[in-house]
Amino acid sequence: MKIEQVSDHIWCLKSWLVILTVRVWVVVEKDGVTLVDAGMPFMAKGILKFLQELNAGPLKRIVLTHGHGDHVGAVQAILKQHAVPVSAHAIEMPYLEGELPYPRRKKAEAGLPKGLVQTLSQDEESLQAVGSLQPYLTPGHSPGHVVYFHEQDGVLLAGDLFTSKHGLLKRPMPMFTADMAEAVRSSAILKELQPKRLEICHSRPVMNPAEQVDRYLRENAGSK
Repeated sequence: MKIEQVSDHIWCLKSWLVILTVRVWVVVEKDGVTLVDAGMPFMAKGILKFLQELNAGPLKRIVLTHGHGDHVGAVQAILKQHAVPVSAHAIEMPYLEGELPYPRRKKAEAGLPKGLVQTLSQDEESLQAVGSLQPYLTPGHSPGHVVYFHEQDGVLLAGDLFTSKHGLLKRPMPMFTADMAEAVRSSAILKELQPKRLEICHSRPVMNPAEQVDRYLRENAGSK
């Protein structure tokens, strides 16, 4: 597992699934740490070791961008050592818990046991902050896909909303994306938030990504 500090409060933990990189993020809070996504099952040992070595306080919570297996794989192993809440968007729950197959898939994922994950809190207009992170619903890759913005550091933890190549924004992986047109529309969140750095699960980060949104939308107009 490769570990990189990407900002004052955020660390990226990266591993590999054959040729595919898988990233999760550890966010240092005033009272402990938040884990964003939980990667593959084999990443649990490395995540737990890093949390101990970081010595930044207890794990307070796990938040998920979505429920695909490469984002929730280590959850249950981590919970054996840290009894903390796990949260995802309400829209994601029936897919994450295996009640429904994700759109464009024939079978439901094994997911996580029913009742293990709680829904992100929401008021009338927006999702409520979780620690130092502000969640935003960005559907398309999955129905309840969420990104998490750390305003102080200017970092957007974007899960599978994008991939990247040579520093350029690219579409999420078509094979695993429920609704590509909707995912492309969700990219507008970059204009709203203007992050300094975009962190992506399966690709390298992109700096000042809002500068690329207009090009990205033009190139992917009509995506299905």
